[in-house]
Amino acid sequence: MAKETILVVEDEDEIRELIRYNLAKEGYEVVEASTGEQALTKAHEQLPTLVLLDLMLPELDGLEVCRRLKRDYLAQHVPIVMLTAKGEESDVVAGLEVGADDYITKPFSPRVLTARVRAVLRRGSRTKVNETDMIRAHDLVIHLGRHEVLVDGEPVPLTNTEFRVLVYLARRPGWVFTRYQIVDAVHGEDYPVTERSVDVQIVGLRKKLGDAGQYIETVRGVGYRFKE
Repeated sequence: MAKETILVVEDEDEIRELIRYNLAKEGYEVVEASTGEQALTKAHEQLPTLVLLDLMLPELDGLEVCRRLKRDYLAQHVPIVMLTAKGEESDVVAGLEVGADDYITKPFSPRVLTARVRAVLRRGSRTKVNETDMIRAHDLVIHLGRHEVLVDGEPVPLTNTEFRVLVYLARRPGWVFTRYQIVDAVHGEDYPVTERSVDVQIVGLRKKLGDAGQYIETVRGVGYRFKE
């Protein structure tokens, strides 16, 4: 059985190492990030089971990281636990309002930290919707948790961006999306990209999917849709 993956986002090396040590001791796989931008990149590369997120981060703060993850159609169901030295009520409220599931203030007890992580994961497992784990369309199967695509039972190697574009279209068969809607959903509103780059991703997807590539239809003058 695969280990549950915790993304720890903390800019202080000693605290991050303390968290990593205690979570690893409990059997979790730990991925580390020291900045907000790095956290978003790592979350996109490997979707975590839970995010432990410091509020005070350089450049991109924890609140903004939380907002962006909750806008992301793949990451929006991943629970987020805010971890910060700020304990004022206003900070707690701000964290919860942007989508955080729990809030732990520093200094913290490692035993309390791991207990809270287990509690949040238990709550998440009770509300998990099985339909979001897998998408079946014709002879195409998409495993969201495993980040895997199969056509006629054979794995298809996709880049991270190709995978996210495919999932975005396949989750809403028959819906037509403009190129910029696809860009916003896959990369976020501020990602610098042109319409042409979306076309390149679609061409690459169709080629890799082989006969299943026909399920991605071009709607002239509008964008793309996944065949119903």
